Amino acid sequence: MVEIEIDGKKVEVPPGSMVMDAANKLGTYIPHFCYHKKLSIAANCRMCLVEVEKAPKPLPACATPVSAGMIVRSNSDKAVQAQKSVMEFLLINHPLDCPICDQGGECQLQDLAVGYGKSNSRYEEEKRVVPPKDAGPLISMQEMTRCIHCTRCVRFGQEVAGVMELGMLGRGEHAEITSFVGKTVDSEVSGNMIDLCPVGALTSKPFRYSARTWELSRRKSVSPHDSLGSNLIVQVKGGKVMRVLPLENEAINECWISDKDRFSYEALDNAERLTSPMIKQGGQWAETDWQTALEYVAHGLRNIKHEHGADAIAAVATPHSTVEELTLLAKAIRGIGSENVEFRLRQLDFANDGAVTPWLGMPIAELSNLSRAFVIGSFLRKDHPLVATRLRAAVKNGAKLSILHASDDDLLIPTSSKMIAAPSDWLAALSEVVAAIAGEKGISAPNGFENVQASDAAKAIAASLSQTGADMPGAILLGNSVSQHPQASQLHAAAQWIAEQTGAKLGYLVDAANTVGGYLAGAYAKNAAPVFSQPKKAYVLLNAEPELDSHNPQQARAALDAAEMVVAMSAFKHGFEYADVLLPISPFSETSGTFVNCEGRAQSFNGTVKPLGETRPAWKVLRVLGNLLGLQGFDYETSEAIRDELFGKGVTDLSAKLNNTGKAALASSSFGTSGALERVTDVPIYFADAIARRSEPLLRTADANAPLVQLPKALADKLGVKAGDTVKVSQGSGSAVLVAGIDARLPANAVRVSTAHHATAALGALFGAIQVEKAGEGA
Repeated sequence: MVEIEIDGKKVEVPPGSMVMDAANKLGTYIPHFCYHKKLSIAANCRMCLVEVEKAPKPLPACATPVSAGMIVRSNSDKAVQAQKSVMEFLLINHPLDCPICDQGGECQLQDLAVGYGKSNSRYEEEKRVVPPKDAGPLISMQEMTRCIHCTRCVRFGQEVAGVMELGMLGRGEHAEITSFVGKTVDSEVSGNMIDLCPVGALTSKPFRYSARTWELSRRKSVSPHDSLGSNLIVQVKGGKVMRVLPLENEAINECWISDKDRFSYEALDNAERLTSPMIKQGGQWAETDWQTALEYVAHGLRNIKHEHGADAIAAVATPHSTVEELTLLAKAIRGIGSENVEFRLRQLDFANDGAVTPWLGMPIAELSNLSRAFVIGSFLRKDHPLVATRLRAAVKNGAKLSILHASDDDLLIPTSSKMIAAPSDWLAALSEVVAAIAGEKGISAPNGFENVQASDAAKAIAASLSQTGADMPGAILLGNSVSQHPQASQLHAAAQWIAEQTGAKLGYLVDAANTVGGYLAGAYAKNAAPVFSQPKKAYVLLNAEPELDSHNPQQARAALDAAEMVVAMSAFKHGFEYADVLLPISPFSETSGTFVNCEGRAQSFNGTVKPLGETRPAWKVLRVLGNLLGLQGFDYETSEAIRDELFGKGVTDLSAKLNNTGKAALASSSFGTSGALERVTDVPIYFADAIARRSEPLLRTADANAPLVQLPKALADKLGVKAGDTVKVSQGSGSAVLVAGIDARLPANAVRVSTAHHATAALGALFGAIQVEKAGEGA
């Protein structure tokens, strides 16, 4: 450690630290613009000039390394005069438009100008004007004249997002930040640039001109989207959510959030919100009151139980529902006498039920410190944007990342080895890795693996993982596509063996905000089969849109159409074709509840605004329904009472209840040779849940474009299809006519078609055989 003195206070910091790091440790504030603790040093704003004893002139605190015995003065006359001179330069060209600037009231330049600016300017020449840019639907670059060239946005793109989407052109007074010609900013974490901008140059396009920061109430919340449970600040005005910002939490989301977390709030108050209970009678929908609607539901469920038995009733929920909602849903359905409750809508293989309660297997923060990582079956950037930023940081620090997947997407992370194979060949690929690790470790291969020949790629992955140790932590991370895979339990067994032999940790990235909570709430059937594979007479849907959220949308729709009664509990209008009752329930912003994230951390939150119209929190609706059905144990006064009954009062770390050790036997497989076409399926980032898929700004991004059918080049040539042609895709009893794209990185027998989109809702299962043909003229 190196000891230095700042403003008379001594502090010890590691060698190689900068003066700014020492000041931060002491709690001494040094004014700055370009410095940010998560970004590299640029030292181009010069606002942090400090006096260093024996130095001939002031030095920038952010870029001056500490040395033993160094004496620094951050507020001496010399330092303050230097800081004031820099401020005068910064304000030479800055427009005096604070009254109309969106950044007013939360602007770093504004704040520091009060302390370091002069009352008048010596600059009398014309100020420069920078033309506005179009950066897409999320970020406004209309006032780039305000830019002070701190380059935080540029560095964020390169270092955290992994893609340089903004850069600086020109020099001196001609310098300006711009996007690439004809390109918008499309990163899934781009909104963080708005937070980083210390002036009003980059602002939020959806929030623009809608409120002032001092008019907004700030409320803490938790993201209802991916499995990280990012901490949010929800800003409210007049009972409406106006903006969502990150709440810093180093253990979870650091100081970032994904664009889905940031901009999905635009769906919370739009025309698609369901605000009154509705009942379909005689084929016509009519609004009604809660008492009538709930009595209708209770009466209908009792009738179906009487006529067909309790087993004819099923409940289906998404893992974006809270622990409290899932607990009461399961309790109500089991109270009726049915075991048919399920939140794992896209899962096919349930062989590990009773043994595996999937979770990350480590704290989220450990991802940044891994030395070896093997990610299997994950569209990483789109499924888990902030996991990708942590793994990117780990690789920058020397970690080695290996991938097994069906699509060679650009993760914007340097990868050391890859195996790209059709989903049906994943087990064969892992079998090769198992055989390679046995060879690497000098142990005998498991039974059935004696004749497996490892490819060079498998050997490279095995060599990388075999270096895992106490000082080189490793992890095998199973993505959403593994959980949804028809051979999920066998893939798990192979990954588990690899983890055990190499000392790496085995973890699931898990797909949604409350997947782990769904297991802990017991919201799944004990002898599970794929949802909708055995049609029932009555369905209760909680936050679920089965034609978008199920492993087989075709099968789901057929089951719902044939049911005698479908009750849809949703914040949005949907299901008019198959539902009989629509009950308006609160989204995360209007209810209290708990999500359990991928590391097993329970995070409770309160509603940030009052429910819209006649909307009610789902846990209250289920409580009343339980009472109307005459069930025991539905007398909760608060959501906290449900949580405390399930987890115990004040318990937040639930990792001890989770387990990634499976019971499926290890089995080998070999690569298929049939060449039959099979489907590779992704869930587009902004269609993964009901809220995101209704946010207008997100739906205008490049990631929300209508899905293409991505064909391998050889198949496209065989069919005579070029990019942009229309093709007919058939699966099961359904088909869709879609635009073709060509992806040379796909395996030769794989066709990539997204799910969770209305354009592909007529297709079948996420995995399996698929047919493609060139569309006829009239298509």
